[in-house]
This record gives sequence, C-alpha cells and structure tokens, in this order.
Amino acid sequence: VQLQASGGGLVQAGGSLRLSCAASGRTFGAYAMGWFRQAPGKERESVAAVNWSGGTTYYADSVKGRFAIFRDSAKNTVYLQMNNLKPEDTAVYYCAARRPISGSDWYLGTMYDYWGQGTQVTVSS
Repeated sequence: VQLQASGGGLVQAGGSLRLSCAASGRTFGAYAMGWFRQAPGKERESVAAVNWSGGTTYYADSVKGRFAIFRDSAKNTVYLQMNNLKPEDTAVYYCAARRPISGSDWYLGTMYDYWGQGTQVTVSS
C-alpha cells in the first residue's frame, strides 16, 4: 500500500482544514487507517484512526469534538476534517495504514505498516 497525504496549509486559529490520504493498492479496504502528527522538537503523537469498515473511530483526547476521521473506500481515501484549529495543532501530519485494529492499541505507531510522506499544517494565533 502506498499513501499520499495532502491538504495541509496555513490557517488562522478557529479555522478548518481537511486532510486527504489517497491509498494505492487493491486491498485498501482491509486496512485500518490512522493519522499521526509531529511538531518540531516533539515526539510523534496519534491523532485519530478508523477501522477497515469505517464504522469505528478513535481519537486522541486533544482533538475529540474538533476533528473527524472518515474514509471513502470507493476512492481509496481517508480524510481528517479538522475544525476549530488551535496553534498547538501545528505539526506535520502523517497518514498510516495497518491491519485491523483489535483492542485498544490504535494509537501505537509501531502497529502501522505503511506511512505517507506527511503534510504540513500551520495554525497561526
């Protein structure tokens, strides 16, 4: 599976952005998808994930109620809708794919097998 993230940019605090992650490969539907981010000088952190069917989603506490992850299997694409953005959301955002999520380990980057190249999100105050 190859992943191509896009949609990042510069936005003012309170604004919105939608990130996209296009996947190649015929088995896209078999993978759970996640979004991670890494700010300068900080460790990578999990943001959100969605299971293979799109019926179950997971969110970091810091983005609950503001971000939404969803997938369009017909387009082999997963999205991250980001609303009410804050300066602390500034980071490079990465999408990733893994085998189906079981249990509570959705946030572990080590469980993801494929990674996109990242897209920069900058939120100004």
